Amino acid sequence: MYRYDEFDHQLVAERVAQFRHQVKRRLDGQLTEDQFKPLRLMNGLYLQLHAYMLRVNVPYGVLSAHQLRKLAHIARRYDRDYGHFTTRQNIQYNWISLEDTADILAELAEVEMNAMQSSGNCVRNITADPLAGRARDEIEDPRPWCELIRQYSILNPEFSYLPRKFKIAVTGAPKDRAAVAVHDIGLRMHHDAHGKPGFEVIVGGGQGRTPVIGKTIRDWIEPEEILAYIEAILRVYNLYGRRDNLYKARIKILVNALGLDAFRELVETEYEAMRGQALAVPAAEQERIAAYFQPPAWESGSDLDAELDTLRAADQDFARWFDSNVSAHKAPGYAIVTLSLKATGQEPGDLSADRMDAVADLADRYSLGELRVTHRQNLVFTDVKQSQLQALHRELQALQLATPNIGLLTDMIACPGLDYCALANARSIPVAQDISRHFAAADKLLEIGELSINISGCMNACGHHHVANIGILGVNKKGKEFFQITLGGAADESAALGDRLGPGLPQNELPGAIETLVDKYLELRTSESESFLETYRRVGMTPFKTAVYGDDAARRVA
Repeated sequence: MYRYDEFDHQLVAERVAQFRHQVKRRLDGQLTEDQFKPLRLMNGLYLQLHAYMLRVNVPYGVLSAHQLRKLAHIARRYDRDYGHFTTRQNIQYNWISLEDTADILAELAEVEMNAMQSSGNCVRNITADPLAGRARDEIEDPRPWCELIRQYSILNPEFSYLPRKFKIAVTGAPKDRAAVAVHDIGLRMHHDAHGKPGFEVIVGGGQGRTPVIGKTIRDWIEPEEILAYIEAILRVYNLYGRRDNLYKARIKILVNALGLDAFRELVETEYEAMRGQALAVPAAEQERIAAYFQPPAWESGSDLDAELDTLRAADQDFARWFDSNVSAHKAPGYAIVTLSLKATGQEPGDLSADRMDAVADLADRYSLGELRVTHRQNLVFTDVKQSQLQALHRELQALQLATPNIGLLTDMIACPGLDYCALANARSIPVAQDISRHFAAADKLLEIGELSINISGCMNACGHHHVANIGILGVNKKGKEFFQITLGGAADESAALGDRLGPGLPQNELPGAIETLVDKYLELRTSESESFLETYRRVGMTPFKTAVYGDDAARRVA
């Protein structure tokens, strides 16, 4: 777990007191909304369509059961009894009263949580592989480096007012579960020729109205130099990034404008000037931070392959859930379990206060008190004994958190959309619910196999639609909502942007269009093991476009 030290406690306490005073001045009319806006944004407070929304940091997605109970309490006391887990591994509350915000921040501080820099033109919450420290395929646990970046970036005076928001993601495994290629900085761990782990540095990724897959600026750098290299990138961005145009202020625009080689040269010059200075992380500091992330006291044992095979053969529901929601753990006799927040018809990422409390209790009983938030808006139990998997499955079923759909079509990402967001053009949640109900049959999902659908209500792409196998973007046409479809995106180690299928469709035609695309894929695939993405990359857009629109693909206007 990440830990606050004495500086964190003092910093957060002072920030709460400061913001309490700022809120009072706003309520008393001493501050206008324009004057108050930058102050509230730096404390994670947005003004949405119907109320204020508070975004709470969950650093690199790591939560304790104790912290989750506090989040449940906040949902119950200050919101409308639920919270929404986001693609930045955070939680949002959508119905916050301005008068309550300082009290909420004070309560969060009691469990070492905060909302600082969850918004604003600064380094946002650091995200990571939600299986970090537990995945069997991991090269090294990236969380100590995430924590170093968190401590370095929080209220760093040099980078508190960047040209635009800045997002960093880290993975320590060959399988990219953190979408590092669509971040301003993505860090992917590799071994060098001598077997030493270090980071590949990817820069200039992002989504929004100008989606870009990040480019590798460094193939490998020693971990102890990573803060210096991040600072070099931020300095170049701070100096050369545009501030005259909100839509051209992200680092991806700067990298593309300068060209990767010229951008790299500027960064390397800054980096060489800093090498050997304070930003080179001393071994003692590495050890201090790493001590926070020592593995728990796993019981010695071995994998229960034969026993689990017997249980799966006798219980089809358990077998489907096991195949979909259970991942290999590095410790023999243990498993990683993903809790699906995508039951049929459910709002993706939402969890009620009562179910938060129930999940916290289960985390204490089955997962050594720890859980994670994923960027796909699910939760993860990190340390489940294989001997307890069936018992856990039954308890999760009772909470509607055992839907066997992780990585399948109904495991959709969806932003809050026009139901809440002032920036949205269209609703996202009803679209996700319609598709979820349309594909509720488990047998159909298994036949389709691995397939991602992501939904955004506007071009800001909070729903990551650009990098979905099937992406859906809400647009507004003369006051009516339409939805554009893209195909072929991916957010993993083979990251790619989707291609637009054709004109937008009304909401009532979307489930049928998705079914048409799926049926065409099933017809075209060469084997049951060929995924939707593999088929699309092999055959291209034309057969899918023809299937949805007919030979005259331009007959619709939207």
